[in-house]
Amino acid sequence: MFRDKTVTRLIKRCNDFGAGGVSVAIGELAPGLVINLDKVPKKYEGLDGTELAISESQERMAVVIAPNDLDKFMAAADRENLEATVVAEVSADPRLVMYWRGDKIVDLSRAFLDTNGVLQTTNVVVDKITKSSPFNKVPTEVQKSKTLKDAWLQNLARLNVCSEKGLSERFDSTIGRGTVLMPFGGKRQLTPSEGMAARIPVPGGKTTATSVMASGYNPYVACWSPYHGAMYAVVESMCRAVALGANPDTMRLTLQEYFPKLHTESNWGQPFSALLGAYKALTALEVPALGGKDSMSGTFMKLGVPPTLVSFAVNVMDGKHTISNEFKQAGDKVIFISTPCDEHEVVDFTTLRKNLRAIHTAIEKGKVVSAAVVKEGGIAASISTMCLGNYLGFSFVKPFPHEESLFTLQPNGFLLEMAANADPEKVFEQVDFLTLGTVGAEAAIKINKTKLALRDVEKAYTETLSSIFPAKTGKVGSSPIIDKLYKAKLPLTAPFTIAKPKVFIPVFPGINCEYDSAAAFEAAGAKADIFVVRNLTPEAISESVDVMVKKLSQSQIMMIPGGFSAGDEPDGSGKFIATMFRNPKLADAITKLLEEQDGLVLGICNGFQALIKLGLVPYGKITTSTETSPTLTYNRIGRHVSQMVTTRVVSNKSPWLALTEPGEEYTIAVSHGEGRFVASEQEVKQLFAHGQVATQYVDLNGKLPWKAPTIPMALIRPLKVLPVRTAGYSARWDTLKIY
Repeated sequence: MFRDKTVTRLIKRCNDFGAGGVSVAIGELAPGLVINLDKVPKKYEGLDGTELAISESQERMAVVIAPNDLDKFMAAADRENLEATVVAEVSADPRLVMYWRGDKIVDLSRAFLDTNGVLQTTNVVVDKITKSSPFNKVPTEVQKSKTLKDAWLQNLARLNVCSEKGLSERFDSTIGRGTVLMPFGGKRQLTPSEGMAARIPVPGGKTTATSVMASGYNPYVACWSPYHGAMYAVVESMCRAVALGANPDTMRLTLQEYFPKLHTESNWGQPFSALLGAYKALTALEVPALGGKDSMSGTFMKLGVPPTLVSFAVNVMDGKHTISNEFKQAGDKVIFISTPCDEHEVVDFTTLRKNLRAIHTAIEKGKVVSAAVVKEGGIAASISTMCLGNYLGFSFVKPFPHEESLFTLQPNGFLLEMAANADPEKVFEQVDFLTLGTVGAEAAIKINKTKLALRDVEKAYTETLSSIFPAKTGKVGSSPIIDKLYKAKLPLTAPFTIAKPKVFIPVFPGINCEYDSAAAFEAAGAKADIFVVRNLTPEAISESVDVMVKKLSQSQIMMIPGGFSAGDEPDGSGKFIATMFRNPKLADAITKLLEEQDGLVLGICNGFQALIKLGLVPYGKITTSTETSPTLTYNRIGRHVSQMVTTRVVSNKSPWLALTEPGEEYTIAVSHGEGRFVASEQEVKQLFAHGQVATQYVDLNGKLPWKAPTIPMALIRPLKVLPVRTAGYSARWDTLKIY
């Protein structure tokens, strides 16, 4: 709704319901307010007045609307199927007043609220640093190792160094079709990116303007010294954003703080020191911190959180200049750029600014093709992860002295892969750098007389958290995989022609991909018609059904997009969609679309689940489900999966794939939690026999695999798209992202 400028112009003030709930979200909107807590919509009954006033409630907004605009705003909310309720009125009396069950339970002067309560002072004691610096410390696991190879692998297996891929893939990294960098880079998707990069969403068009964000924080440094922990958090976030391609001179930051409860003067010294350290870095780098969030409640009995100040650096840049950090090409030189520190471990900010600007310029000119910032685990860990993405090796210069330095913290250190035609002596003539070595075609890391196979490096790096956050499944099938292409000759013209086919896109509660879907269809020459399905009242449902029937009769294509329908409830997110389409009016309209209007249907994610539950896939008509009907269930890996996958076209029987050739391979983004297709052996054989298995997952060598991550959901067969037997439409169950 907020995309509609006619609606946003009605809003005088707006706030989101975060920490503090009604008291803050509404209480901040005007000097004088009268709030009726009984009118606040509740998910759970039984909350008292205090709980209603202060409970945090996500996905809600508080807005101020003029009385004469209220009807317009409420009508707009109804069109978007949003519940809107008047819960308060602005008062001329500058007081915050709340009523609950007819009683006035809050009555506070705004003048008092603006003082933030009673003025308080406290003494702050900054504890002296007594422990040795963590910057030159070789990790214990490395010290105990007898060989360099063992030290290298033990370092990679450390909890703060090892891969977090199985955890990260639980979150959708491609929603909005604006992703520039995936969380894990390279064809093997094993190199963790330095940060986020995504195109700015532009309704009705595209842009290369890209937002980037990178974080910085090291708990070991923060525990040693909150001052240095915060200072280096700012520095690390800046360096990582620059490694993505962002301009250091236009960077902005936000700081997130979390400290133990402030019971003592010494506890007060932790946030005090951290803020001074952050302030030192911000002023030296001449970048502002805009906003942030803090919590001083990180204590439970005798347990306390480390002094935490996490810095996030954000910027906007041309996405064409964004780079990732996996090695790109054998033969490229790799250099190391660091920044000196003084005897107190404080960064030489003058040199750092010069380095950041030089690196940014080199990236923008295409002289650097990959860039990584050295973090926990040192150069050894960074080189390893840069190799794993594309399984390219690395050879250090010979002889390489001071092998132990490869495992120590190297704050603000950069590893840069130079372009093939770039001379680092000329590109960085004003910067001190060290040539580390060369990217190699052999899948191994070589240093002096030690050689580490990348398969061993990958094993050490990925196994630590694999039992908690698995990134792979074992072999999940035993029956022979059907490996057969199906080529059909179908007419590419309909009985009648239309200049711009009309695509009807119904938006059910929780769906969030309608704009992506519409943009893809319109880019192909169609006209998209988005309709929000209203279900807050029986009348709204009835009206929606009538509108949908009319729109289906006027359309050539129906496309049901994905998202989190009905909160992505268990036993299938498409249940509500399927239930609504079983309405006799809608069922008849769909039958007419397919059989009389020569129409097409496409379902993605929740849309596919609905088509499966309706029986439209694979039978071509709405049927009653039985115990043996094909269905979808949870991924065998036990979690949501978000990654890139390679698919091979098996059949072109569907009109959607009529211009493809069986055997062609495509890399696409998928994101789903219920992607496991279950059907009987006989049903699967029939799907293949009728050319209904349009694509199959394949590995990087084009082979049909039996286990994740190549098959991210671990199916009964490595299947993918199912065109129905009438070849009228198609569906995907893996939340295909439309780019």
